[in-house]
Amino acid sequence: MTTTPAADISNRTPQTTEARAYTPGELTVASAAREIRDGEIVFVGMRLPLIAFVVAKRTHAPTAIGIFENGVIRSTPASELIYTMADPPNIVGATQCLDMLGVMSLLQSGRVHLGFLGAAEVDRFGNLNSTEVRGPKGLVRLPGSGGACDIASLAQRFVVLLEHSKERLPERVLYITSPGNGEGGHGWRKRVGLPQGGPSAVITTKAVLRFAEDGEAYLSSLHPGIELDDVLANTGWKLRVGKDLIQTPEPSAAELRAIREYDKEGFWTKWGGRPRPRISD
Repeated sequence: MTTTPAADISNRTPQTTEARAYTPGELTVASAAREIRDGEIVFVGMRLPLIAFVVAKRTHAPTAIGIFENGVIRSTPASELIYTMADPPNIVGATQCLDMLGVMSLLQSGRVHLGFLGAAEVDRFGNLNSTEVRGPKGLVRLPGSGGACDIASLAQRFVVLLEHSKERLPERVLYITSPGNGEGGHGWRKRVGLPQGGPSAVITTKAVLRFAEDGEAYLSSLHPGIELDDVLANTGWKLRVGKDLIQTPEPSAAELRAIREYDKEGFWTKWGGRPRPRISD
């Protein structure tokens, strides 16, 4: 790789191509779904990852298994849109309903391949902060880890979904709630007793960041319509640019169909009240 010097998704303008139109939320979901490999056990999480799991199951990863923090294990997506992991459709038809200890034991045993996470801040080494941030009136306390620290510590890899801004992507987080690659450098996680792989990608509203062997994030792809200078200017450190920088692939017709058949009103993927355009193959 080479080194280059240095909002709410629902309100962003939909991207339009000759073939199809989609929202930033739909692009994020499609990008997240592609991180799921067939046959993997995935700690699904909430919001957009709920839809990403559905898209992966209906396209390229039909044998992936989804697990939820409340103990639900699913080999098929819920039959209708869910808003929280405890919604009845997520319980009905579940492969298994354990308790929190049951699914966390899967993490501890190393059997969870991928976890999806969100955070208030993510830094250059993939560390997550959801504990406190500094606002105009001083420190603001946030909800904290929940299960995020367990997932970041024990899943084979994790992916973060995040709004892209300098405030959300500082050089160093104010507080490490969930560990990424710590202080950076080769082998940091093993040295501190975290045997699994750590952060795999940060999917933002502008780009996809991935991680080099030294633990530092680099720019892997730019979303359609986003300029390189925009990403660099809105990142809180001197972001490395991958030598094979590409444009993030747009959602395919199959991915959009899976999203819209499940999230019919755009509750999670947001179309801003406008009619959704017809999908062209």
